[in-house]
Amino acid sequence: MESSIVKYPVIKPMGERSILIEFEPKISEIYLEKILFYKNILEKFYLKEKVEVINTYSSLLINYVSHIENIYDEISGVKQAISGTNIVKKLNSKLYHIPVCYDPEFGLDLRYVSEQKKLSHNQIIDLHFAPVYTVYFTGFLPGFLYLGGLDPKLKISRRETPRMSVLKGAVGIGENQTGIYPKSSPGGWQIIGNSPVNFFDKTHEPPCEILAGDKVKFFSISKREYEVVFNEVQSGKFHLKSEKYEG
Repeated sequence: MESSIVKYPVIKPMGERSILIEFEPKISEIYLEKILFYKNILEKFYLKEKVEVINTYSSLLINYVSHIENIYDEISGVKQAISGTNIVKKLNSKLYHIPVCYDPEFGLDLRYVSEQKKLSHNQIIDLHFAPVYTVYFTGFLPGFLYLGGLDPKLKISRRETPRMSVLKGAVGIGENQTGIYPKSSPGGWQIIGNSPVNFFDKTHEPPCEILAGDKVKFFSISKREYEVVFNEVQSGKFHLKSEKYEG
């Protein structure tokens, strides 16, 4: 009888140009540090090659620019690169302070969330900007931050019918996560506010300043303050406030 116990990490081909490394399917800061540690090891391993290493909550994807000629040799090299490197170092992360306007004009789903969770608008807002969130990874859209640490009282399902267009900067919640739409796009998260900050600029290096492992703290601004920050962003005078995170 075969054992059903999976020994992680699982390393396997993903198509002709990628290798997938799967870790235990857990979402936690401890696992995030472990995954980002291995990501750093692999980026150094592939330093002289055009290879992209992408992390999610519990996996790493190694993307090659062309098809992999010998997948078995390549997987063997990956195993060797990460073997014996299970010493997890503390991340050198930054804490970013991000303004959010929770005015009902932007908070399209505040009423729905209020009804579902039996919370007032002010309680929703207080619960949303109170935590220090962890950036687990970026995805879905360039610069879309997947933030963990949402207060359980705000946990709510995504919309049954996604919107065809969500405004750039929209701040949404879905399940136990929160995030910010870096550009206008279709979206199914419950929208509770908007941030005037620009989170992705392809002319900058890196295009998204906030990286996996960093921290985010929201603070509430009025609609008037939103307009001031928006104009500063448009004129290139706005700079995100950040500091070394010692948590």
